Amino acid sequence: MVYHNLKALIKGIRACKTVADERALIQQESAAIRASFREEDVYARHNNIAKLLYIHMLGSPAHFGQIECLKLVASPRFTDKRLGYLGIMLLLDENQEVLTLVTNSLKNDMNHSNMYVVGLGLCTFANIASEEMSRDLANEIGKLLGSSNTYIRKKAALCALRVIKKVPDLADHFISKAKNLLTDRNHGVLLTAITLTTEMCQIDENCLNEFRNAVPLLVRNLKALVTTGYSPEHDVSGITDPFLQVKVLRLLRLLGKGDARASETMNDILAQVATNTDSTKNVGNSILYETVLTILEIEADSGLRVMAINILGKFLGNRDNNIRYVALNTLNKVVGMDTNAVQRHRNIILDCLRDGDISIRRRALELSYALINEQNVRILIRELLAFLEVADDEFKLGMTTQISLAAERFAPNKRWHIDTVLRVLKLAGNFVREEILSAFIRLVAHTPELQAYTSSKLYTALQDDISQESLTLAALWVIGEYGDVLFDGGVVDEDQPKQITDKDLLDLLLTTLDSPYANSLTRQFLMASITKLASRPTTSLPQQQRIAEVLAKYTTSPELELQQRAVEFASLFTLGDLRIGVLERMPPPELKATVMGVVSENKPVGSTQSGKDADLLGDEVAPPTPVVNGQATHNNHDLLAEIFGSSPAASSPTHGRTPSVSPQPQKSSVQDILGLFDSSPSPASPAPAPSPAASAFTTFSPQSQSQAPPRPSPQQQHPPAPRLTSYTAYDKQELKITLTPQTSAARPGVVNIMARFQVSGSNAATGLNFQAAVPKSQQLQMLPMSNSDVQPGATETQQMRVMGPPGSNIRLRLRISYTLAGQAVQDQIDFSGFPPGLTGSG
Repeated sequence: MVYHNLKALIKGIRACKTVADERALIQQESAAIRASFREEDVYARHNNIAKLLYIHMLGSPAHFGQIECLKLVASPRFTDKRLGYLGIMLLLDENQEVLTLVTNSLKNDMNHSNMYVVGLGLCTFANIASEEMSRDLANEIGKLLGSSNTYIRKKAALCALRVIKKVPDLADHFISKAKNLLTDRNHGVLLTAITLTTEMCQIDENCLNEFRNAVPLLVRNLKALVTTGYSPEHDVSGITDPFLQVKVLRLLRLLGKGDARASETMNDILAQVATNTDSTKNVGNSILYETVLTILEIEADSGLRVMAINILGKFLGNRDNNIRYVALNTLNKVVGMDTNAVQRHRNIILDCLRDGDISIRRRALELSYALINEQNVRILIRELLAFLEVADDEFKLGMTTQISLAAERFAPNKRWHIDTVLRVLKLAGNFVREEILSAFIRLVAHTPELQAYTSSKLYTALQDDISQESLTLAALWVIGEYGDVLFDGGVVDEDQPKQITDKDLLDLLLTTLDSPYANSLTRQFLMASITKLASRPTTSLPQQQRIAEVLAKYTTSPELELQQRAVEFASLFTLGDLRIGVLERMPPPELKATVMGVVSENKPVGSTQSGKDADLLGDEVAPPTPVVNGQATHNNHDLLAEIFGSSPAASSPTHGRTPSVSPQPQKSSVQDILGLFDSSPSPASPAPAPSPAASAFTTFSPQSQSQAPPRPSPQQQHPPAPRLTSYTAYDKQELKITLTPQTSAARPGVVNIMARFQVSGSNAATGLNFQAAVPKSQQLQMLPMSNSDVQPGATETQQMRVMGPPGSNIRLRLRISYTLAGQAVQDQIDFSGFPPGLTGSG
């Protein structure tokens, strides 16, 4: 059955009872339409194209009707042209060769006497114009921008927008026309003109300078919109043309950025919009939000910035989750601009931590980190700890890191610092990074007056809960080192000292050995802990024999690491008094600033832009054998040859070479028995990377004056370092990479560089691969990246060291590849933004 018109076809398709029937009907009708096209039936062409477009909307092939659409466009009848152009927009795109046949028809119709025919041509051009078509018809579009008909001017402006997107070089062609359109009184024309101007300013810096003279005109237009009375034609919920207001504000934001004079011109009107706009309706909130973004982007007065931040604070009290989210997101970006103004809204930000929407909780959490300072650290950490108790697991790793970093940076005293980290270990001990645990143990080692207190607290905590891994590890380490002090003062339980025996202590430690939460690492820590306790004079002979039995049991363990430690520790029992010297208390390890891979993107509490960075980037931390993102260096020789083209021998992280450095004297043989503190191997002989388990323990020889001269204090070792400066090396595709160099006068020609990776959008950058190369005159070493997946709001790090002739300039060739929102991104850049002569002079 052949349907003679579209209405009958629709009825027939709807009457089909199965999908198979529908497909059969469509195939039958498509065959009939093809036959009609071959017969060149002029009268049936209109109906056939209408039916074909409906078939196309249902997802069936309709490409065979493209030429017939062109024939309809050539018809003098308006109805035929309208349907023909609709078919062209649906069935063609800018990549098809048939499109070249449309250019002449469009040119003819743009010069037609009927404005609606002109409108059809302009509408089609704006939807499907290719680069070639844009060049061919740019002059026609320019002429129509000067038309006396507002309907045509409006559509021509949108066509000009299409032209400059396809051919940015033609932007200059429309500057004078766009300036004239900005004076138009018709709101539709003005809206399209501002859209066109905004695009031109974003594409070309010269256009931006040209349109800065139009700022007073835009201010007048915005003032007229704000102060005008009720206008039924443009009124939306009591606000006059909010769409036009938003467009004007966005253009003012572009024109005022970095220009004090233009910003001064728009200050008053922005204050007026922010004050007079009704915030009870969503329309008003959209205008207020754009006003806030404009104020924060331009060179506005400080009072105006405070007003903008107060508007965002008011948004936080709105019931609409979307409004609260954009307010938190914007505050996160501006908190570094005016922290005090944001601090006024601290309470409502903390309230957002209890919001039911996880995205709001996440943004509020990031903002809370950025607000922590010396004055409010107690209040904010208390709130964050309360939230940590009920937080989703995905938040806990970042929270434990940030809380610990904040406590390290702003702690009013060491006892509060220790109590805070202990609370973190109790609440989320399974979500604590190794660096945080290491920092906590360093803190305890450097605080002898609180070692008894900390040991007591950890003893009690371990009695209550052995399921938190980091809590267990910390307790085993501290009790192993300082457990003998518990016998003197007892365990403080509710302010009442409670005496314990060596049997009580050993019983508690051994419960962790066979618990369901035990793993290889905790067993290794336990062996070291009980071995140390066995050497203390407070441990009785029966308990020493118990410890020896436990070690003997594990000398045949199938786990090689456990077996090795058990054998080594058991052999110490045969050394008599020498064992006591080997297992005596460790000297306090070197203090270092904790710099984590996960920090807030806005104002990270863990960033150490002070003398503390000397420990992280200082000369005494020599990297091991160079690797690139954890891969063996020799595998990437060809890649670096490709990066540097004709310089395959360029020194880079893919070369296994190390700088020629005179041998360093041996360090003290007394090292950290638990391997939690960084050692400092000599650059001349990088140590091979140990396995994670092997690095957990080290057996030492007795400390003697001949082997280990007294350590200077951290202050003597590390004089205060100057403030470090970060340089942006890469900021594209939502990924930002900054490089922070540090040099030492003691070692000219050596530059330590900390690379930090952040994402600016809401998508994570996964599988990040960062590679670097230097010229042949320099050498490069790289450590592995902290994490190859960069989450929103997080910062990952990677250390590099460049060695070259003193006084030479550092030049890097960087290759970056990662996946963002499912799209693979790969880029290569040359970076030479460091100050000249950074390597110093010989």
